[in-house]
Amino acid sequence: MSVNEKRAYQKNTDCSNYRLKLGWGNNLLWSIILISIAVLFIATAPASAGSRYMAGSPELTAYISGTNEVSAGDDLSLAVVIENKGLNEFKFVQSGIVDRDDLPNTAKNLVVRLDNGSAPIVIKSDPQMLGDLKASTSAIATFKCKVTQDAAAGTYTLPVNLSYTYLYQAEQFGTETIQYTYKNENTTFNLQITIKPEVQISVLSVETAHLNVGNEGYLNLTVKNIGYDNGQKAVIKLSRNGQSPVIPTESSVYVGDFPVGATANCRFKVTVSNDAEAKSYPLDVYVDYKNSEGDFVSSDSDTIGVPVGKKVDFNITSSQSQVSPGEKKVIRVAYQNTGGATAYSVQARISAVDPFTSNDDTAFLGTLAPGESRAADFVVSVDKAATVKEYGLDSEVRYRDALDNTVISDPMKVRVQVTPAKSIFDMLTNPLVLCIIAVVVIAGGYFLYRRKITAQ
Repeated sequence: MSVNEKRAYQKNTDCSNYRLKLGWGNNLLWSIILISIAVLFIATAPASAGSRYMAGSPELTAYISGTNEVSAGDDLSLAVVIENKGLNEFKFVQSGIVDRDDLPNTAKNLVVRLDNGSAPIVIKSDPQMLGDLKASTSAIATFKCKVTQDAAAGTYTLPVNLSYTYLYQAEQFGTETIQYTYKNENTTFNLQITIKPEVQISVLSVETAHLNVGNEGYLNLTVKNIGYDNGQKAVIKLSRNGQSPVIPTESSVYVGDFPVGATANCRFKVTVSNDAEAKSYPLDVYVDYKNSEGDFVSSDSDTIGVPVGKKVDFNITSSQSQVSPGEKKVIRVAYQNTGGATAYSVQARISAVDPFTSNDDTAFLGTLAPGESRAADFVVSVDKAATVKEYGLDSEVRYRDALDNTVISDPMKVRVQVTPAKSIFDMLTNPLVLCIIAVVVIAGGYFLYRRKITAQ
């Protein structure tokens, strides 16, 4: 390589190194500039935008959900709807504003209290806590209530009080601190509730006739309309109360017009189950009628106590009868009415079983009043091979009650003792037989003596 070529090569190499150095410096410079701009932008950027409401508050209303018509004596769950219609009127959005935790139109810590005012209603529930109620939402407070049984028909006012807190003012200090001011509010609304006019009954008197355990008898009632509606086409009815042994058999009486304050005398037939006792049992009375609106409805029932007398029952009071194997004999059985009512057309019957037979096993006793007794005679025969021991023959009494119903008593036992057949020796040692023989001997001797005297 010549000297000139070496110089040109060296010159080109130096230029290349210079360009490399200059390019690396430019990159570093631009990097520094970009980082500086980013830091400056972040430092001078405005804060994120927030919102603030200048006016607004909760606007609550209250009303009853469903019908507001009730009846006297009703147990009901009264649902009170609370609705928030509050609006936020002015909203500002700008940087530097910190968002609030609560909105001015939110009702916070809402408590609902229902009072009865002058209404004949008992409020059984405590005030209800519903929490926070936002705008355009609603909540339901349910109260257990009881309408008094004697409540007069009409429209009544139930005051409902709403107690709550809302955001009244929020004052911001700087960009990090907000001071909240809350305001308490109490609002009362008057809810209308209507007690419908209805027929209500009260049973003034209860009388029974021939009503005993196991029998059918009469129930006489005096029923009064103590309600506030005039019943038309009224039918007074009975219904069984749960598992009460008093069961209606003729359960309705038509009384027609049944105005307020009117009374009706009704007679029903009821029966008493056989396993009852002599005491009072419940029975429900109500009335079906056409009300003032032309609808057929039923009144609330009035539960009464029905006195029930002792069961008509019988007992065998005669002593044990005795009979020997192979003998046919009349046995006498005494029956006593130990119940609480008269039994009519009484018939007693025995059931002859081996070793007994009978062609005459039924006896008519007539009428037996309580405590009265009467004897019945039955002809029985005993098999010659009968075992010597005591037997119990089943017996029952069939009779008619005061309403001419046929009734059969519980079974009873007639005690019959089968004794050994008597021998001639037993007969001769019987004092009665000996007396008879002595009388016969004396009479015979006297007859011979008189005959001899007469012959002389």
